[in-house]
Amino acid sequence: MSIKAFFETCKENEIEFIDFRFTDIPGVWHHVTYTIESIDKDMLKDGLPFDGSSVVAWQPINKSDMILKPDVATAFIDPFTADPTMVMFCDVYDIYENEAYAKCPRSIAKKALQHLNDSGIGDTAYFGPENEFFVFDHVTIRDEINAQSYEVDTEEGEWNMSSGYQESYNTGHRPGTKGGYFPVSPVDSMVDLRAEMVKVMKEVGLDIFVVHHEVAQGQGEIGVRFGTLVEAADNVQKVKYVVKNIAHLNGKTATFMPKPLYGDNGNGMHVHSSIWKDGKNMFAGNAYAGLSETALHYIGGVFKHAHALAAFTNASTNSFKRLIPGFEAPSILTYSAQNRSACCRIPYGAGEKAKRVEFRFPDSTANPYLAFSAILLAGLDGIKNKTAPGDHMDEDLFELTLDEIREKGINQMPHTLREALEALVSDSEFLSGAMSDNFLTTYRHHKFEAQVIPDESRPTAYEFKSSYSC
Repeated sequence: MSIKAFFETCKENEIEFIDFRFTDIPGVWHHVTYTIESIDKDMLKDGLPFDGSSVVAWQPINKSDMILKPDVATAFIDPFTADPTMVMFCDVYDIYENEAYAKCPRSIAKKALQHLNDSGIGDTAYFGPENEFFVFDHVTIRDEINAQSYEVDTEEGEWNMSSGYQESYNTGHRPGTKGGYFPVSPVDSMVDLRAEMVKVMKEVGLDIFVVHHEVAQGQGEIGVRFGTLVEAADNVQKVKYVVKNIAHLNGKTATFMPKPLYGDNGNGMHVHSSIWKDGKNMFAGNAYAGLSETALHYIGGVFKHAHALAAFTNASTNSFKRLIPGFEAPSILTYSAQNRSACCRIPYGAGEKAKRVEFRFPDSTANPYLAFSAILLAGLDGIKNKTAPGDHMDEDLFELTLDEIREKGINQMPHTLREALEALVSDSEFLSGAMSDNFLTTYRHHKFEAQVIPDESRPTAYEFKSSYSC
């Protein structure tokens, strides 16, 4: 969409406000709104000022002025505002360095794509994330010096089987633990809610192809078509925005948190990926499962850097409570065709165009721009150095014991966010094509301060259960 077409669209739809949005390091979507009368074509070209010191882990207060650079082609009408509002994605520009801001995740994603082009390996990277989510009816959180607790509730929860749920009658139709995959209503209570989400997603430009209940109680998934790296990350922000707001408007609450329920499946963000050049899929070939050597080396690069990569793909302490055997969340670094217990699955697909790899360990606490960029950069490093991914494993890896995993010499994902961040200290060179040393230092410090240290310093309910009578 050109700037001229943008203003024509605003006029046709009687737009009153323009909402400019950008993403911070943790992946939170921020916005600033202008009246339509205050915006002209020069502002859209030159950008809009804002305070970078008020954004977490960005600028110091003595160098706080920054510029939002609107991407007019991304404009869409906000389906939730009371007054007609047009939304567009923005990149952040650094006026002190006269370049794209080194800590802007969307700008980092564009640098990763430039690194791909410069490598000569490809000119396009496609990503297809699958963002799972929970819809709950209620959540309470207590975080005090003498009390740490949470409670979530959903009408689908099997813990409500013997209660008068919310002072109403009890239907008894519930999926139960690990019983939520594909049941029809009334066991699936979210059919209409997901349908409403899909309709709104279409309004904001998302191409939807599949909608279903997921394995856990209260869990769902809405499949969005793949896109280029930046487009796919933009789409994740749209998906989260729509899912959370539709749930909210229906008196419920949605979360993409990896592991909100103990003993049931968690939320992943499985990431499909492929590299193309001159319209040809570079991942199609005659090697294992119809992959090319390039694709296998891409997998090898991701596996080689998986511990550091996890700092971006599994970006919370809660992420690693999901990555345990038995809940369809693979942590063993191997690959296999159609095998969902492997960290990397080769999905079945007819023809060269469908060839891709699916990494199943990421989750939605990841900043999508950073996670997709880091996966791409790790894969490119593997291609450059012809890194072998090891042997494929077609057995059910969830059945392996820890001793068997060690005997087979299989590497695993890190077990904590601390491990991932510490790995990033010694293994970050592969990210240098898009992420500066200053950004990486900022990222590590922020994650330690906002996630690791607060989590490690708080006692949990289970620690009281296991240690109180010591």
